[in-house]
Amino acid sequence: MNTNRIFRRFAGLLLAGGLFLSGTVATAQTNNGSRRDILREITDVVGLKPRFELRSTSEVENAAAVVYNGQRYLLYNPQFVGAVNQAGRTDWAGISILAHEMGHHLNGHTLRAGGSNPTDELEADEFSGFVLRKMGASLAQSQAAMAVIADDQASATHPGRPTRLKAIGEGWQRANGQIVASSKITAPSAAPAVLTQRTPPATPVHTASNTVSVIGKITFRDNPDEQYYLTDRLSVVRLGRNSRSAEVVGRLTRSSSRTFPYVLTDGQQRRLYVSANGGVYDTDGEQVGRLSDPS
Repeated sequence: MNTNRIFRRFAGLLLAGGLFLSGTVATAQTNNGSRRDILREITDVVGLKPRFELRSTSEVENAAAVVYNGQRYLLYNPQFVGAVNQAGRTDWAGISILAHEMGHHLNGHTLRAGGSNPTDELEADEFSGFVLRKMGASLAQSQAAMAVIADDQASATHPGRPTRLKAIGEGWQRANGQIVASSKITAPSAAPAVLTQRTPPATPVHTASNTVSVIGKITFRDNPDEQYYLTDRLSVVRLGRNSRSAEVVGRLTRSSSRTFPYVLTDGQQRRLYVSANGGVYDTDGEQVGRLSDPS
């Protein structure tokens, strides 16, 4: 939603001190009780600083993007977002609503006079689909909110449901294409399994219980100096200070995915995904490391 009516109402409430807020909120609670910094998650995937104020208020019917005194606001009704999450059966529904409103800001819609229009709404829909794929949502999860709240038929201000779902899908597919391209996947028929091509070094590594050979080295982007190695038994080990003893911290297993043929799981059952050319990716599709030859 992006209208002059909301802007005037919001500005008036601020000046009168009558806006019922739960505070400037940057986190949201999911159904499983955990808390997520939704605002930062959205801005991180598009490479921006979170220069928005996210506020929950019962003074808007659903959600809105407004600018007041040069500050960009994202307003949402918590009861509405909760109902959408329940109807869509996923927390991604509410997140997509916030991403949609942020899309209005980033596409410059809130800088122009006039209310909502179909072109602006579709641009914001496409942005939400793009962002949610980058955050790790499936296409169905990205479309969940619009599937339950959009009208079947178009109006003077908003497109109909099928058109809006298509726009979200186009944004999702564009982000998905970027993620796949960043992993530089080669055709399965031309690419042998990356791990079978490693040549173990002449010197083995000693774990607490036995001796194993190293077939690969894992370097993580955020901690490049830490030494992690893949053994011939597909265990992931971290070397100690003497570089001779090692602690087992995870394991690599084969998956059924052609894009990510291996899954790296640590002792807390957290997962990373290894592409056919050795890229290591987190659950949001971002590359966090690389598997290479041990030399």
